[in-house]
Amino acid sequence: MGSAGRRGALAAGADSALGRRLMRAILLAALLAFAPPALQSQEAGPATLLADTVRLEGGSVLVAEGAVEVFYDGTRLRATRITYDRGAKRLTIEGPIRLDDGDDVVIVADQGRLDADLRNGILTSARLVLDRELQLAATELARIDGRYTEMANTVASSCNICAARGTPTWEIRARRVIHDEQESMIWFDRAQFRLFGMPVAYFPTLRLPDSTRPRATGFLIPRLRSTTQLGLGFKQPLFVTLGPSADVTFTPYLSEETRTLETRYRQALRFGEIDLTASVSDDTLRPDDLRYFLSADAAFRLPAGYRLEIDIEEVSDEAYLVDYGYDDADRLEKEVRISRARRDELVTASIAGYETLRPEEMAIEDQLPSTVADYGYEQRLRLGRGELRLGLEATSIYRPSGADGTGRDTTSANIDLRYIDRRVLASGLVLTNTVGAEIAAYEVTEDRRFAGTRDRFTPGISSELRLPLQRSGADGTSYLLEPVAQVAYAPSWGDRVPNEDSRLVEFDEGNLLAMSRFPGQDRIETGLRANLGLAFTAVADGGLTVGASGGRIFRAEPVEGFSPGSGLSGTESDWLAAGRISLGETYEFTARALFDDSLDIRKNESRLAVRGEGVTFEGAYVWLDADPRENRTLDLNEFVADTSMRLSRHVIGSLGARYDLEADRAAEAGLGLEYRTECISIAAGLTRRFTGTAGVEPSTSFSLGLELAGFGSDRFDDTYRSTCKG
Repeated sequence: MGSAGRRGALAAGADSALGRRLMRAILLAALLAFAPPALQSQEAGPATLLADTVRLEGGSVLVAEGAVEVFYDGTRLRATRITYDRGAKRLTIEGPIRLDDGDDVVIVADQGRLDADLRNGILTSARLVLDRELQLAATELARIDGRYTEMANTVASSCNICAARGTPTWEIRARRVIHDEQESMIWFDRAQFRLFGMPVAYFPTLRLPDSTRPRATGFLIPRLRSTTQLGLGFKQPLFVTLGPSADVTFTPYLSEETRTLETRYRQALRFGEIDLTASVSDDTLRPDDLRYFLSADAAFRLPAGYRLEIDIEEVSDEAYLVDYGYDDADRLEKEVRISRARRDELVTASIAGYETLRPEEMAIEDQLPSTVADYGYEQRLRLGRGELRLGLEATSIYRPSGADGTGRDTTSANIDLRYIDRRVLASGLVLTNTVGAEIAAYEVTEDRRFAGTRDRFTPGISSELRLPLQRSGADGTSYLLEPVAQVAYAPSWGDRVPNEDSRLVEFDEGNLLAMSRFPGQDRIETGLRANLGLAFTAVADGGLTVGASGGRIFRAEPVEGFSPGSGLSGTESDWLAAGRISLGETYEFTARALFDDSLDIRKNESRLAVRGEGVTFEGAYVWLDADPRENRTLDLNEFVADTSMRLSRHVIGSLGARYDLEADRAAEAGLGLEYRTECISIAAGLTRRFTGTAGVEPSTSFSLGLELAGFGSDRFDDTYRSTCKG
């Protein structure tokens, strides 16, 4: 019985609907009769055969030709011709052949033989493609139990291979390869790793995860690191999985100057996560000391919406982090905090310990705050037409020193209550009235200037008027001009208290209209003052936004606690000017400056970010006048920039620098170069730190790293894919 017809039909059309139904019934009965038992099982479901032509030969052989497709139990087989021998229960397939096993496994071959359930058989001149990325080509491919794929004389690579240059960027050649589809692992027997056609490594046995498996125990790709202090070193990470939700990475770091072991442990829990990082070193920089570093971060979800966070840092000496390139922090922090944030409520509680790494502070380390405990509560309630805000804060600060003054310990409690009423008047003016009070109590020891219990009461009132003026242009651009004026008054009655949390004051557009510009509770801005400001915003089609704002503060009397460098000292503050220009996520420029009536700039900060196709740039310029009260004895005049550029289709260059314009010298500089295709990334970096301290020497470091796509879950951007010419 034979017939030809359109794709997807098993029989030619009949002259009538009855004839067509009869023909389909006969063919279906024939297929079911000749189908193997596996294809008829209820567990896997029935098989579906599509072909241009289907015929029965010799009573026991079923032949399908022309765009043949077989669908069975999630597997799809496509071929030019398939012959099914009922007696042998075997499929003989002529190619080109394509076997899709789920979404991640594709086999392409010239010809082959498979069992009727497509789970066992041999394919010749075959190619296995995993996750549309990693390709393994072999002279012969064996399918075993639908789980294993065994290949002989195999070449594996995730690189695009062109006819003009048949050598991929990287490849692994092996006598035998086995892919375990269930475990998503690949075993290589007598494997040779080649880079640009040159053999660079040989492995008697090699086990790697395929691209569908994100985590697997084994060695990661090594890295080279060279520094002027530690010499040329080699890092070989070992990744170990500890079940589905935990893992640990061991990284020995060896050079002529150091023997170091780096460790990282991660665990995900149903109610949180844990991340521990540690390293221990025996080096020639400090031969008599065992150097180490520990960092622990953990976060847990608690009942009633609370969150517990733990941060711990510990280091053996002030130079260890910089010597090994781990961090450039100059202070370590240990903190445990609990918090809960709701729509109208915020609760925080924490206890923190601090340790300085600055050599100039080591001699007075016992005079610095070493332990700080803090509790905060804020509640917002609708009351009438306004909002009632209640704030509570309690703080305790401890210093190890027992010396009078320099060893001061402080415990304080603050209650802040204020009512805010905002309304829009008939003229369009927005009127905001605020009335409130702050009550504080302090207990001070180890400082005779503030000894005993000290109390303070600070009521406050303010009235603010702003006039939003808005219009839209003919081109669709919208404009908003908003002048604002605020008058505030806050007397203070009570004792003078020590200043622990309000030493560094920032004056910007965010606190121009604040009742107090001190960052903490130990100082409250008092007296009669007028705050004047003006803001402008323009938003155009295409995402362009331009904004500018500025203002000034006028006082009846100067306020104690504002240093000259803050721009807030005296009866008249410096002029504040700020601006912003942005174009979506492509371009953003922000600037802020404080200057006096003579236009002498006291503070200036400018930032520029450009994120174009193939180019990114982030830069910042900072100018700060010297201010000993802010621990700045010299002017700060510094420029920082980081940029990366796609130099060609496959090459990315990066440059970073921090330049001290006041001293006219570079503080830090870095240069990077990366070669990337769809299958490989080779990155080299050179960094130089030009400045040093008593415990940290200037140094230069060089690093080299290699990353391959196709193993694990990493996938590179398709824009780096190689293209074939000709």
